[in-house]
Amino acid sequence: MFNVCAQCGAYHADKRIEPEGPYAVCPACGHRERFRRLPLLVIGGASGTGKSAICRELVGQAQEAVVLDADILWRPEFATPEDGYRAFFETWLRLAKNIAQSGRPVVLLGAGMVVPSNLEPCVERRYFARVHYLALVCEPEELEGRLRDRPAWRESGDSAWIEEQVRFDRWLRANAEDDPPITLVDTTSASIQATAERIAAWIRGIVASDGEL
Repeated sequence: MFNVCAQCGAYHADKRIEPEGPYAVCPACGHRERFRRLPLLVIGGASGTGKSAICRELVGQAQEAVVLDADILWRPEFATPEDGYRAFFETWLRLAKNIAQSGRPVVLLGAGMVVPSNLEPCVERRYFARVHYLALVCEPEELEGRLRDRPAWRESGDSAWIEEQVRFDRWLRANAEDDPPITLVDTTSASIQATAERIAAWIRGIVASDGEL
């Protein structure tokens, strides 16, 4: 709905943004539509760091935002590694943009969401003045143990899969201070409840400081 111009009816995701409104300007007719430019918060991390458990906890704790698990929209047609799964990330940004028009920012939890290069080049990224990144990390031995202890149906015990997750965890640690930065939360020894409380405080702080942009 939001990408359809209210004046000429043309569909454009690539509207020009005027921050002082903020306004989204239709490239076809120049119509300026005011919108809410709220922050987007993303939480990710390697498999086994606690994303799913944290998501369940946050739903009851972080009422200032709409908390969503990115996996709920995954479909086979989004499996396009050749372009970095671009359609998947564009779809989520479009949905988050529209949800934000209700006045509450979105918190997205998903492994790849926390990699800035997956979101920053997206066309829909322009509708968020800021994207805040937080990654759950875990010591390699603990991460490996968690993955091997999972039920067999989850197929998480494969050595190659485990090594891939460990490498991703190391990448997040090594690149956390890049621009944009990634806030790290170590779940090695922290309880799910304590981690969720810490992240809920992070969410509240961003909502309070960023406000409506």
